[in-house]
Amino acid sequence: MGEKQARLILENGVVFRGTAFGHETDSTGEVVFNTGMTGYQEILTDPSYCGQIVTMTYPLIGNYGINRNDFESIRPYVHGFVVKEYAEFPSNWRSGITLDQFLKEFEIPGIAGIDTRKLTRIIREHGTLKGMITTSGESDDVLINQLKETPLMTNQVEVVSTGRSYRCPAKGPRVVLIDYGSKQGILRELVNRGCDVTVVPYNVTADEIRRIQPDGIMLSNGPGDPKNVPGAADTIRELLGDYPIFGICLGHQLFALASGADTEKMKFGHRGSNHPVKDLKQGRVYITSQNHGYAVSAESVAQTDLEITHLALNDETVEGLKHKKYPAFSVQYHPEASPGPEDSSYLFDQFMDMMQQSKGVKQHA
Repeated sequence: MGEKQARLILENGVVFRGTAFGHETDSTGEVVFNTGMTGYQEILTDPSYCGQIVTMTYPLIGNYGINRNDFESIRPYVHGFVVKEYAEFPSNWRSGITLDQFLKEFEIPGIAGIDTRKLTRIIREHGTLKGMITTSGESDDVLINQLKETPLMTNQVEVVSTGRSYRCPAKGPRVVLIDYGSKQGILRELVNRGCDVTVVPYNVTADEIRRIQPDGIMLSNGPGDPKNVPGAADTIRELLGDYPIFGICLGHQLFALASGADTEKMKFGHRGSNHPVKDLKQGRVYITSQNHGYAVSAESVAQTDLEITHLALNDETVEGLKHKKYPAFSVQYHPEASPGPEDSSYLFDQFMDMMQQSKGVKQHA
């Protein structure tokens, strides 16, 4: 790794000095932290991080390289990567290229050698902050002012969603997967259960979905504020009751908005692979994989036809919803994991059962 100097500059004036790796470029984004000990490849390629500079709280990153199997999308959308210690020489039989080569290939800057514990404490205290990774020779003051004047992205879903529909044919139930920035793991779980999946863009209309004649609709994860996804909640509202619906992460938030609930920005969000969530019906706790900066307002749910099914044990935020009248439910966490525990993959089986029951009701009618 070259010893070129780099800085991570925060909008509150704090400056971290370290060494550059990956692509040498200036990049701005919302600085967030992930507490996972492993899974940096899946984190980097999760479209939900679009527009963000991701800090890994685990100190040693890059030690098993990048392999051909653990991609969650065809390319990474992060705006920067922050680590305490970057492993220049990975050691793993699956490793194909180094983390440094991977970031260079997709023109993403990295910074190593900074105090990530201090950075995480700042974010926990102040909330997520706008930041910049730079190798520029400009003074700190000039760059801080430049950073303050640079707006954050608001069109992340448009950037990461598929531009056109595509199909993974099979003989099982027909599922429409609305791609708001879907992880590959969601498609994999559906395909593994024999589903005939049609992946459609984020701005698909209700009529376009009806023409596909699905047995169920999956609302995917994705980046950013659910209120910045034009028309999505209206489309879901039109389809509620007509088809079984399962929402994950951003899809969960959009399902809530479509049902009359509200969402709010969290102070620093949930990003990691060991978040405890309680299933209120079973009284059982699951360890979950999470990545979100917005949450459904618990107070707003009371005025709707939704009921809260899951709660986060760390901060009591809403982690699951179910519609009282229609076959529709959602979770804030990632049942497809990647990275993280696979405790919650049974939710895909619940969705399969829901489609089967709904099909039976339609045929009976």
